[in-house]
Amino acid sequence: MKINAIIPAGGTSSRFGTKNKLIEKINGKEVIRYTVEVFEQSNVDEIIICANLSIMEELKQIFKDFKKVKIIQGGETRQQSVFNGLRAGECDYVLIHDGARPMISVDLVNRAIELVQEKKALTVATKTIDTIKEVQDGKIIRTIDRSKLYNTQTPQAFEYGLIMNAHLKFIGQDYTDDAGMLEALGETVYILDGSYKNIKITTQNDIEIARIYLQ
Repeated sequence: MKINAIIPAGGTSSRFGTKNKLIEKINGKEVIRYTVEVFEQSNVDEIIICANLSIMEELKQIFKDFKKVKIIQGGETRQQSVFNGLRAGECDYVLIHDGARPMISVDLVNRAIELVQEKKALTVATKTIDTIKEVQDGKIIRTIDRSKLYNTQTPQAFEYGLIMNAHLKFIGQDYTDDAGMLEALGETVYILDGSYKNIKITTQNDIEIARIYLQ
């Protein structure tokens, strides 16, 4: 049985600033290195980084001594990057994880690997703790029952053939969530409880939060 991890890293970090957030250093180490080190230590067999061309050479230097890592060119969208990763390495099960979520843990990755073999499709998520309002034209329309709401994170894990089939059916679209592709096909996707620390770095403020967690 082979387990792959796909790390989409093809974005331009337009909301972060002038530098690509994945190679921003926290406590002396690049964001994406924290992420990939976790998967390197997990039960994953191969790690496929789908990189933006602007940082590909830098990534090759960062990961030159990593035994499990393969670096390929990403796509113009996240969906295209993941599809490139799926085509780059056939396997039995695949985990897809945002490169900008460096606070992931080895334990959570391995739990996802175990559960996906039973459930075929899952996403790590946390229960919503804030009160959620539906708003229209600046006015609150209603308060949504948060007891049924979850905040989706990554990794998401799938049987390889299942998620590859979804990507083939939705070629050319712009899904930012792989689980959503399966939902659109009527497939069942399960929840694996994640961690509130597992934030995605999007802005400079997120870097400061990550700096505390990663000390």
